[in-house]
Amino acid sequence: MTIGILHLLAFWMFASGVAGVVIRRSPLAVFMAIELMMNAANLLIVVGSGSAGMEAVASQGLAAVFILIALGAAEVAVGLAVMMALARDGKGSSLDRATTLKG
Repeated sequence: MTIGILHLLAFWMFASGVAGVVIRRSPLAVFMAIELMMNAANLLIVVGSGSAGMEAVASQGLAAVFILIALGAAEVAVGLAVMMALARDGKGSSLDRATTLKG
């Protein structure tokens, strides 16, 4: 695959994620859309670091991707905790009704 095709793929992945965040009301669908945007950014980092041609840059790009994957895992854990708190409080699964999480 050429670099241009991978950039186009990352653009469409990110655009789909933005559309999912804007259109969807379900917290789970919104978190999936955010993960799609993070994966598009990871793809761009890997493509950019791999096309530089230097080993040091490529390894730094892969290290950045691993950090972003760990960040995404932490985001999922926090997001699931927030969804469970909303379900426990009886606010349902819509993001429109979820305004605060006061204890």
